[in-house]
Amino acid sequence: MSEVERKELATFAGGCFWCMVTPFEKMPGIIRVVSGYTGGHVENPTYEQVCSETTGHAEAVQITFDPAVFPYGKLLDIYWQSVDPTDAGGQFFDRGESYRPAIFYHSEAQRQEAEASKQALQESGRFDRTIVVAIEPAAVFYPAEDYHQDYHKKNPLRYKMYRKGSGRDTFIKQHWNTDRDKAKLKERLTTMQFEVTQNSATEPPFRNEFWDNHREGLYVDIVSGAPLFSSRDKFDSGCGWPSFTRPLDEGGVKEEEDFSHNMFRTEVRSREADSHLGHVFNDGPPEAGGLRYCINSAALRFIPVEDLEKEGYGSYAKLFDRA
Repeated sequence: MSEVERKELATFAGGCFWCMVTPFEKMPGIIRVVSGYTGGHVENPTYEQVCSETTGHAEAVQITFDPAVFPYGKLLDIYWQSVDPTDAGGQFFDRGESYRPAIFYHSEAQRQEAEASKQALQESGRFDRTIVVAIEPAAVFYPAEDYHQDYHKKNPLRYKMYRKGSGRDTFIKQHWNTDRDKAKLKERLTTMQFEVTQNSATEPPFRNEFWDNHREGLYVDIVSGAPLFSSRDKFDSGCGWPSFTRPLDEGGVKEEEDFSHNMFRTEVRSREADSHLGHVFNDGPPEAGGLRYCINSAALRFIPVEDLEKEGYGSYAKLFDRA
């Protein structure tokens, strides 16, 4: 199947579209995220018209993605963790029909998967109210004005203030990665894996699983299974932990300031599961960009090349072709 044939669309409404871009962008397999309007009856609406609550449109994002790399089910997981699915009258302090949450499906397969994920979320007991997100057939999607595209990049300070003041992040923190979630993780992870990923512990150097692993393959997040690093970018730094010159995909990890232990370092976390991975330093090989991603083995699971297909990572096999 060609790259063009693999492209699919997903459309989600979850309140202010400024806040619905960042959860999806830069993830592996995400080709494009566009802010816009859909679900209403007015052609080519303007932002002012949509905000007037007279068009029937909702602010939404339309995502072009490669399902072989990032399946639709993962997009749904991100969506549920980015909205208040129990509020049909808007999202957080944005009220009205234009801010309603909705999943707009582009195929019968998407509809079935969306319905199943909604039911599973309801039955999980994570929320004490009914999940009310509408699941509707996709309609014409009208891209929003240019100044709304990538708003978080063009106006980072205003975006941060808006997002913080909206109550979205507080709500997400209260309902996801809770004590109950961590208790379940504790059941399936080893003590070291749990302490590293959830409590930012550091495993002993030279006494961990992958510091001297020389096999070809993929290193994935032990918590979520998200692909993070490739053996092609691994090198022997002499530090006693697995070292990589770069992540497999820029969007797979996030970097945060770390002032612990009376030091200033840059922490590396997995974006999908928010697992602590390690730190990145500026003493890597100059010819490969000069960075050293120093990662705890306990935060990783290794998938050798010969097992990529059966483990569900077949789309990454081409990274190891020696043609």
